[in-house]
Amino acid sequence: MSRTLWLRCETKEFERRAALTPTTSKRLIDEGFKIFVERDNQRIFDDKEYEEVGCELVENNSWPNASKDIPIIGLKELQESAEPLPHTHIQFAHCYKQQGGWSKVLSRFHHGNGTLYDLEFLNDSTGRRVAAFGFHAGFAGAAAGALALAAQKKGEKLGLLTPFPNEKEMVKAVKELLGGSGKGVKALVIGALGRCGRGAVDLFRKIGLDEDDILKWDLEETKKGGPFQEILDVDIFVNCIYLSSKIPNFIDHKSILGAGEGRRLSVVVDVSCDTTNPFNPIPIYNINTTFSEPTVPVEVGPGNPPLSVISIDHLPTLLPREASEQFSADLLPSLLDFPSSRVWMDAEKLFREKLAEAVKVEGL
Repeated sequence: MSRTLWLRCETKEFERRAALTPTTSKRLIDEGFKIFVERDNQRIFDDKEYEEVGCELVENNSWPNASKDIPIIGLKELQESAEPLPHTHIQFAHCYKQQGGWSKVLSRFHHGNGTLYDLEFLNDSTGRRVAAFGFHAGFAGAAAGALALAAQKKGEKLGLLTPFPNEKEMVKAVKELLGGSGKGVKALVIGALGRCGRGAVDLFRKIGLDEDDILKWDLEETKKGGPFQEILDVDIFVNCIYLSSKIPNFIDHKSILGAGEGRRLSVVVDVSCDTTNPFNPIPIYNINTTFSEPTVPVEVGPGNPPLSVISIDHLPTLLPREASEQFSADLLPSLLDFPSSRVWMDAEKLFREKLAEAVKVEGL
């Protein structure tokens, strides 16, 4: 396969991150790669930043016309379509855990004889992902939760979320909307030992929560099985787990209704965002929220305090430059070995397994 990569534009609304940054593109070019970059006004990096390091700029969303032997790299899922996919795609496809429409997504690769290397499933020899947005997802998710709490305390609904230029500005904005500090707010993070959970905990510390008011849960604390009363006794609950099988619910409508007027919980941030996953342990909502509509209300029963859920599936784009630089730098060593290293061979094997399942489901 050609030592060439085609960075496509992102078509998801508000998505400003990039799988390749100008920094990592230069490193790849220095190692003999040719990099095509689609022009994209939405991307946090200006087109000229890529051009200055030696990338060749091409028209926006022109990847379908690229030579079939050039791998197409991006972040979020492609726009819905039934068009066959003949290229090799490197991206997050969200179709390996039986999410809504998963088999139709994979059937496009079947019809086009293309290949998918899902970024979520590029693992090293220990099973750890080679690159992930986890930390920034948790950090941004906790920030969004705090912003939603601040709005709710004013009797308002959280409005449009827009990306911040950097972490410092995000922390400053959140603290201001909480009245200067997050002191007095209580939060619970499940999955606190992982990348995502550490990001959420870091944000809560930086906006001023007392350490004792940040409950850090992981496998040990959840092994007894939910639903958990402790979740109902905090202001913000952030879910950062990696879901792979059915587990007891963390919280559900019955536990919420049972808590009645005494419930403290105001905001649930489902960073894991397994909205359509049949194993979702937070079955109190059924839609993904967006930057323009960040929260969805939960049915809580008459006379009970409001509760909202944030389930945005690209939270790290609230910090697009920092998140992109970190992710792309982590991905770089694997890209330099594309497609011959074990990381890529394992990812292709998984794709073939999931593709076979989709073919069976779709009756192809």
